Amino acid sequence: MTANSNFTAKIGSIFSLIKQAFSSENLDLTALPIKKSVFLLAIPMMFEMVMESVFALVDLYFVGHLKESAYAIQTVGLTESLLTIVYSISIGISMAATAIIARRIGEKKPEKASKSAAQAIILSVIITILLSVFGFIYAKDLLIWMGSTEQAAEYGKNFTKIMMASCLSIVLLFLINGIFRGAGNAAIAMKSLWLANIINIILCPILIRGWFHFPAMGLEGAALATAIGRSCGVIYQLYCLTKSNSLIQIKLNYFLPKIKPIMSIVKIAVPAILQYIVASCSWIILARIVAQTGGEIASSGYQTALRLMMFFMLPAWGLSNAAATLVGQNLGNKDPEKASKSVMMTMKFNIIYMLIVSVIFYGLSNYLVSIFTTEEHIKIVAREGMYILATGFLLYGIGMMMMNAFNGAGDTMTPTLINLVGFWLFQIPLAYVLSYHFNLKEEGVFIAIPVSETFIAIVAFILFRRGKWKLKQV
Repeated sequence: MTANSNFTAKIGSIFSLIKQAFSSENLDLTALPIKKSVFLLAIPMMFEMVMESVFALVDLYFVGHLKESAYAIQTVGLTESLLTIVYSISIGISMAATAIIARRIGEKKPEKASKSAAQAIILSVIITILLSVFGFIYAKDLLIWMGSTEQAAEYGKNFTKIMMASCLSIVLLFLINGIFRGAGNAAIAMKSLWLANIINIILCPILIRGWFHFPAMGLEGAALATAIGRSCGVIYQLYCLTKSNSLIQIKLNYFLPKIKPIMSIVKIAVPAILQYIVASCSWIILARIVAQTGGEIASSGYQTALRLMMFFMLPAWGLSNAAATLVGQNLGNKDPEKASKSVMMTMKFNIIYMLIVSVIFYGLSNYLVSIFTTEEHIKIVAREGMYILATGFLLYGIGMMMMNAFNGAGDTMTPTLINLVGFWLFQIPLAYVLSYHFNLKEEGVFIAIPVSETFIAIVAFILFRRGKWKLKQV
């Protein structure tokens, strides 16, 4: 009877924690036990990242069933590769905001955190408008540069134009979620992406296929649905930032540009942006190598495998974001040892998750690929890619954790240098040699990815254990 009571109590405790994790309650994470703080942050952050990956998968699913599916899948994939530059800027500024806000919250200075958040928003808006204009004007040229044929680029240019024009909603969605994560309120970040995805999922079939008296817009409908969904998510975020009970509460006068806080953000954001641009450019070059060596079929198969990898990988990214927040807040609370222990605890959960994902990739690859395409040649490439990619998942998860721990401490330069060596001096040359000189084509690119990620994970873990990140001032 006692054993049953204890079991019931444990189950009740777990459900209570899950309920607390999904609430928008303001918590002092530095005062909680490590396991509890990791749990409360990790659950909503993992769901947030799942929702982020759903955008690309929903588009891929619907456009994969269009008449010109090879062109459509390639366009979505190449545009997503182009948008990784935008994502890099978004994540870079977001990571700077997370590090600074987490540090101020750890120091128990919420007003300073709110002012830093407003300055980060100003900075991101200016940068993004310039990118949107450039991407909209040169959409077709960018697709051709990525390896698309003239015919495929003409088919997909309007999709790319809409996606590039909506860059502001992409950047703000990332940035403001980073602000909430830094404050330890990951539930709001998660809910904003839920809203954005629900709207996207509803609008995709309506606009692509022309339901309910709407004209059938095809590929362009997918872009428009995604843009509207993300914009609604941003509106919800801005509403939450103005609520009186929010820990981060932005007032209108906070948006007056201030040189000192902007420079503090820039100091952390620039290496963080470079960090992700280095990685993003590598992914773009890999996509181009596949398109040039294997054509539309290989490119579509590669993009399908990559989108599936990102879908399952992003929850692990959510776990690493939890580590980043805990590092920042505990350093702000003058407790570097608790910051280190939080990272190691979160890494254990990440290892378990990545092992599960590896099993899924080996066991369910045929089923997963079949959801997104009916063309057998594309399926063959995608399945082969999934098998190869899965060999590096475990170390990929470890490396991701270490890199975000550095970022959470505000030490964005260390992971930038690791990425520079790991991607540009290792991954790209290896992929080039395997694809062109050994004639492995897309298989060579697939092989280069887990090999380089393993190298990055080992280097990042060694540098993390040295502990210089604990001394970083923000």
